[in-house]
Amino acid sequence: MPEAARRDRVFLVVVDDSPERRIALRYACLRAKNGGGRVALLRVIEEEGTVEWAGVGAMLQEERREEAEKLLSALAAEVQEITDGLPILLIREGDPRDELLALLDEDPRLSILILATAATGGAPGPLITALTGRYAPRLHVPMTIVPGNLSDEDLLRVT
Repeated sequence: MPEAARRDRVFLVVVDDSPERRIALRYACLRAKNGGGRVALLRVIEEEGTVEWAGVGAMLQEERREEAEKLLSALAAEVQEITDGLPILLIREGDPRDELLALLDEDPRLSILILATAATGGAPGPLITALTGRYAPRLHVPMTIVPGNLSDEDLLRVT
């Protein structure tokens, strides 16, 4: 693979509140470090339900944005430590599935979507279910689904 193509690959990780996020993030970082590329972090802020006063709704949304920025900043430090590069930080508002699909349509830099399954087994999460089912035709980049029960040693071995 030409060096420029390796450098231009961007591994997208959806930053949700699930425990498997750590596995997906570590896998993406190790792939970027070992095979070339960058990591992008997407945090989707889900919209609040109906709020009676517009000012209160705006304040709640601003607080959620600040929390998202703080979380991404902390994860960016982790990405930089592993990859020696700064990640692309993305914050969007709305439904996570819809915002992810829209972002993949809009941003040609994104090369590979990295998601992880729950470590305990059971049904896949709603995002994996949607993207491997009904919404699969809308996915225009490869998706890697990482088993959520991989250890750090396993991740080093497979990346």
